[in-house]
Amino acid sequence: MKPVFEKVPKRQWESFHCEVVRGPDYGTRWHFHPEYQLTLAIESRGHRVVGDSIKPLIDGDIVLIGSNLPHVWHQDTGVKTRQVHAIIVRFDEAFLGRDFMALPEMEPVKRLLQRAARGLEVRGASCPVITEHMQRLAQSEGLARVIELLAILDVLAKSGDLKPLASANFEPKLESADQGRMERVCDFIHTHLTEEIDRERLAKLAHLSLGAFSRFFHSRTGKTVPQYVNEVRIGRACGMLAEDVSNITDIAMDCGYRNLANFNRRFREVMDTTPSAYRQKFRGMARP
Repeated sequence: MKPVFEKVPKRQWESFHCEVVRGPDYGTRWHFHPEYQLTLAIESRGHRVVGDSIKPLIDGDIVLIGSNLPHVWHQDTGVKTRQVHAIIVRFDEAFLGRDFMALPEMEPVKRLLQRAARGLEVRGASCPVITEHMQRLAQSEGLARVIELLAILDVLAKSGDLKPLASANFEPKLESADQGRMERVCDFIHTHLTEEIDRERLAKLAHLSLGAFSRFFHSRTGKTVPQYVNEVRIGRACGMLAEDVSNITDIAMDCGYRNLANFNRRFREVMDTTPSAYRQKFRGMARP
C-alpha cells in the first residue's frame, strides 16, 4: 500500500503530542509521518501492520515506530470485543532541541531511535514499566509530561526486550497517488475475509491486469496477496482465541479456513505455535 502522509496535530504549547484513543477503532488508515510514535494498546483486538510486518493486536501491546515508517493499527470489528483503548505518543528527535540530543548522555537514546527505523515491539519485563510511565504521561501536563517521556526512552534504550518488526530490506513507498486504489483492495479483503479471495476481482478493483496487480500489491506491502490475507486472518483468529468464547474449529471457519488442518498449519507459520497453545497462554494469564 502507498501510505498517506499524516500531519501530527501537535499544539503550540507542547513539544510532543500525546493522544488517548477510545472508540470502535483507531480512526487512521495506512499512513506515515516524520515523528517517532510509541503506541500502547491497553485494550484492543485485531492486527497491526508496521512496514511489511503484520501481527495480531492484544491487550498490552507496545510498539515504537521510526520516522516515516508506514503503519496502521486495525481493530477487528468481526470479533466480539471491547472498544479500543490506547495511548499514542508522537515526538520528533529534536523535541527538546538539537543540542539536547547531542549530549553524550543521550547517545543510547539516539541508537534506540536508529533501531526504531524497522519498528520495535516491546516485550518481557519492560512492558509493565513502559505501561506505567505511559499512563502517567497521559495524565500529566508540563514538565512532568516531558520527564515521563524521557523515562520511557531511558527504559527502552536499556531494554533487551525489543524485537524488530519490518524486514531489514523493507523500502516503503511514501507517495500517496495510489491511495484510493489500495483502499478499495484492502477494504474488499477485510470485508470478505471469511470468503475465498479472488485475485482477479482484486485486480479489477485496482483497474489493473492480474500480473500488473500482483506486482503493484507486492511493491506496496512487501507481501503477496495470499501472504497478506493469511496474516490478517491469523490476526483475527488470535483475537478470538484470546477472547476464549468459541472452539478452535469454529474460529477456523469464522476466519476463512475450510478445514482445521490447514488452519493449524497456517497459524503455526505465522505465530510459531499452535492455536491451542496460544489460547492456553492467555488462559494462564487470566488466572489470579
